[in-house]
Amino acid sequence: MPRRARFWRNPFSFLFSRTSAEENVVAYLLREHGAGRRVDEILEDPYVKNRLSTEQQKRMLSRADVIHALGEQH
Repeated sequence: MPRRARFWRNPFSFLFSRTSAEENVVAYLLREHGAGRRVDEILEDPYVKNRLSTEQQKRMLSRADVIHALGEQH
């Protein structure tokens, strides 16, 4: 399907798409949290700050899969 046709099928899909940077930060967040670090400390890491904006971090933390995974670790 041409790109333009995909856009018109769901013009707001970009609002819900996940970037590879976000997926990498999620993996980092879960790994570090599993090692005993607090989420607020991890979000201050340069690795996170250099890859996601504050809004992207908020969106990441509101994802059901991330909330569930963090909850399972404790």
